[in-house]
Amino acid sequence: MNDTALSATASPAPTTYAGPPPWRAALAAGLGTAIEYYDFQLYAVMAVTLSPLFFANHDPTAGLLLTLGIFAGAFVVRPIGGVFFGWLGDKHGRTAALLVTILGMGCATALMGALPTYATAGILAPLMLLVLRLMQGFFAGGEVTGAATYIAECSPTNRRGFFGALNPAAATLGLTVATAVAAITATAFGTDNMASWAWRVPFLISVPLILLCYWARTTIEDSPKFKEIARQHKLPKAPLREIIRNHRPGLLKVIAIGFAQNATGYVCLVYLNIHLTNTLGYDKISVFWLISAVSFLAVLLKPLFGAVSDRVGRKPMLVLGFAGYMVIAPATMYVASLGSFTLVIIAVTISILPFSVVQAVGYPLYAELFPTRVRYSGVSLGFNIATIVGAGTASYIAAWLTAVTGNPMAPAGYVVIAALIGLLTVTTVSETAARPLTD
Repeated sequence: MNDTALSATASPAPTTYAGPPPWRAALAAGLGTAIEYYDFQLYAVMAVTLSPLFFANHDPTAGLLLTLGIFAGAFVVRPIGGVFFGWLGDKHGRTAALLVTILGMGCATALMGALPTYATAGILAPLMLLVLRLMQGFFAGGEVTGAATYIAECSPTNRRGFFGALNPAAATLGLTVATAVAAITATAFGTDNMASWAWRVPFLISVPLILLCYWARTTIEDSPKFKEIARQHKLPKAPLREIIRNHRPGLLKVIAIGFAQNATGYVCLVYLNIHLTNTLGYDKISVFWLISAVSFLAVLLKPLFGAVSDRVGRKPMLVLGFAGYMVIAPATMYVASLGSFTLVIIAVTISILPFSVVQAVGYPLYAELFPTRVRYSGVSLGFNIATIVGAGTASYIAAWLTAVTGNPMAPAGYVVIAALIGLLTVTTVSETAARPLTD
């Protein structure tokens, strides 16, 4: 049954809720998402610093592209992790999968902070970096999608957008903390120490964060939706096969919207850090703090936009967000090229609005497109395929376009194309905001 058919048969949304407190579920799941994004995005935030340490035998541009290539490599294995953890979550419970993902992610990040550099280990250094980055990608494949699934199943229908938006807010919080920690480390220890040993500090900080999250997740029970189908012996034998056979429309829509969400978001926030410092020459520490500040603003805005989507619907909000990208992203790139950091602050602050809308509303929508039996698998497979073509290549494509054309505006064209794909796909999705989740 596809999402259109589900919409046609849905009963009126109830306003009461019987299950674990949604705040507790959202906070425990969101904490892991925040730490996962801290771990996963720290590599991108530190790319300019890591490049000469692990690719010392290359010129600066080639070294940066190789560093971003390893960044992209982690996204290639995310669908493999998504399939595995989707199976684990749909067969053995959401919380079991979420405990494994956070432990695996933390171990990979901590080991990354202990790696030898090229000066010490030669070619083994970037190879070990690649292996750990692939480990991160595997475990990340089941984390944010599992958290989105769990939160959706623990939220009342009329507030699913609000609680669901806490998950992408937590993801952005992780990115904010990663950027802030990088800035604090650079400020506290200086550029020279940052290049020699202090770069390890942000990676090693993940260890106590992971232990905190593991404790928080051991205190939550599984979602009432999952427990009900388990009690009725309705768990799927082969979730992946069921998704491909019976839920292809929902899967393709998650892939297309997820591509647009990731491509626009990564260029306009993650790559922007590299663009402002490496391409346009703005002060690295000032840019760290700017990106950190606007990212935190997005953390505050996302629950608000999620709540609005509960009232007006997911579709109008996503149309607004993608259309906003098509106008604001080129304007931001142009203003940044003028050389005034004051104007950059204003432009980047405004550019966080479409990012906040699309991220806030996208995650609840994905969970609403699949039934409980295969929800974890469907969201994980679709979203992680989207990350390969969207997030995984976005920073590399943006840097490559800038290098090839010599035009700092070039990445904006890519954002416009990605946003248009998202906008057109959203028009094909049935409204899900007021519809109870199906079993």
